[in-house]
Amino acid sequence: MALDDNPDLSIVILNYNVRDLLLKCLESVFKTKSNWQVIVVDNASSDGSAEAVREKYPEIELIENKKNLGFSAGNNVGVKKAKAPVVLFLNPDTEIVNNAIEKTLEFLLGNPEIGAVTSKVELPNGKLDYSCHRGFPTPWNAFAYFTGLSKLFPYFSLFAGYTATYLDMKTAHEIDCLTGAFLMVRKIAGEQIGWWDEDYFFNGEDIEFCFSLKEKSWKIYFYPDVKIIHYKGSSAKKERSKTVSLGISAMRIFYMKHYYKKYPPVFRDLVLAGIKMLEHYRKAKAWIYQ
Repeated sequence: MALDDNPDLSIVILNYNVRDLLLKCLESVFKTKSNWQVIVVDNASSDGSAEAVREKYPEIELIENKKNLGFSAGNNVGVKKAKAPVVLFLNPDTEIVNNAIEKTLEFLLGNPEIGAVTSKVELPNGKLDYSCHRGFPTPWNAFAYFTGLSKLFPYFSLFAGYTATYLDMKTAHEIDCLTGAFLMVRKIAGEQIGWWDEDYFFNGEDIEFCFSLKEKSWKIYFYPDVKIIHYKGSSAKKERSKTVSLGISAMRIFYMKHYYKKYPPVFRDLVLAGIKMLEHYRKAKAWIYQ
């Protein structure tokens, strides 16, 4: 992979204790001979991740944080080094399939109204990672999702607003929200929103990112002509209870930022009570399966 002062793409990979998956991810990235800048930010891993990257890929720009800053702050550290007009935020537990990065970049550059785009993101079992193709979690969308209405009526926009399964998954189209696992964004768009919101430590920050882009009138697209594989939750599995708490915290933060003041007091309290109930349920489930 060529190294240039004027790269076509800057790839930021934030890592936390998934050394083997990180090396596998980098191998899949480096199979392509392109003018890309690769930045790895290590969030104080204890598994030798930084040492492995330094030894195997000395050309990579490696940043070693002294503590785990979380997803948003960690990525914000990395993006400060980005030189290219387009940035790809890529999870270390992903694997690039064939020319997914090149084709997605080509699609983005060919559509100037698009601020951010994701490819099709699949789990190892071949199923779609739902987080790459979502609507915003309005109170109604969230209710329909958590009560199972979206599964019962996947092709009705009224009930499947969060999963957006009523849209044609075989063609490129606009969506509300994509995943931080593979988020390709124009640098100018990212700068307009101040990059990642550091109110979020882990979870929910990609939804906030997309919401902010939409507020600046940028379009966000799902591009299914190519795909990557996401070994989802590899870091989170090691701290399941903490991950549950952070996920619920992200729900509260997003709701309070964007929806709380739009509804009457009684409804506000009902939503917050629902979030609290979900928190108890998920913590109990995490305790059972730990």
